[in-house]
Amino acid sequence: MALTNTQIKNLKPGPKTFKKSDGQGLFIEVRKTGNKIFRFKYMFDGKHQLLTLGRYPDISLKEARQKHLEARRQLAEGINPAQAKKAGRENNRNTFGIVAREWYENTRNKWTSGHAQLVWRRLEANVLPWLENRPITEITTGDVLKVLRKIEARGAVESAHRICQVISRIFVYAIASGYLENNPASEIHKALKTPKNRNLPAITDPKRIRELLQATDGFSGSFTVYCALRFAPLVFVRPGELRKAEWIEIDWKENLWIIAEHRMKKRRAHTVPLSKQARNILEEIYPLTGNSSKYIFPSIRTFSRPMSENTLRAALLRIGFSKEEHCPHGFRTTASTRLHEMGWKSRVVEMQLAHVDQNKVRGIYNRAEYLDERIRMMQAWADYLDTLKNG
Repeated sequence: MALTNTQIKNLKPGPKTFKKSDGQGLFIEVRKTGNKIFRFKYMFDGKHQLLTLGRYPDISLKEARQKHLEARRQLAEGINPAQAKKAGRENNRNTFGIVAREWYENTRNKWTSGHAQLVWRRLEANVLPWLENRPITEITTGDVLKVLRKIEARGAVESAHRICQVISRIFVYAIASGYLENNPASEIHKALKTPKNRNLPAITDPKRIRELLQATDGFSGSFTVYCALRFAPLVFVRPGELRKAEWIEIDWKENLWIIAEHRMKKRRAHTVPLSKQARNILEEIYPLTGNSSKYIFPSIRTFSRPMSENTLRAALLRIGFSKEEHCPHGFRTTASTRLHEMGWKSRVVEMQLAHVDQNKVRGIYNRAEYLDERIRMMQAWADYLDTLKNG
């Protein structure tokens, strides 16, 4: 006979544990301590199994029957309910924070140290305060969207999209690791606001480039900054790669600057042919920093650290070029635009910009194939800048 709530409520403990059946293997166990436990007895692979469903009144008779029904459905599909429950408990111990850290430790070696730190800071500031302790299997699309809406609300739409990508990658890692089956963040980007197309400011008009180069020659600040400001347009690397340039990376014999892979955004070593003009600048600054710092352009405060990321930006402002018109990263756009207009092959320009070839085999081949052409291009570029500057 099926149980009723009144019957369960009135069950009193005895000298021994006893049980009352609700049918089809579901029963309530009344222990000597007075605890009342819903359990399900079933057969799996020819063996008797017991599944604990919960304690009364923490779960009601109705809830126990629902859990009993779900367990029977699992049995019908060939699943052992007890093993499924154990797996669920293990997954619940895998919180978003735990899986995010595991993903980060397995991924960080693919990035530069600076980018790795930036990714983790974004998670710590924008995601972990709300999702860190949540079991990763319980996080829904709505939960993730709620977190991203907080970022959007402060006007950081582009950041919301970038953080959405990071969250999605964490879920993809969790799926590959067997922690869950679906990615609740896979389509969320479609629900976010569209970020404004924000191109980094760069001067590309030859007349204005000439004015920039002439103003650079008139810079009256630190000699280290003066050299870095003149060097930047000649090599057009990323600002971080320039600031952290080390003397050990310079091949004086071959006139090459070889940037180690751990310093590159795409984790691939990059070769920068040095024009005569670029080499002259290195020779100018070597007596100042070559014997006292591992950095070519160290901080103006201490030679033990590289130049700060704001130094070149401030120098450009000092010579009359606002951040809305040109920035240190803009030298890359300047070079790319003008070199293409000068007729240099796009693949050679892109190789020099360290834009990674998606075909890795072809990328390795091209790196060697185009070096001679890049050496010619970099010297031609330096000569072109001299011609512009001198009118």
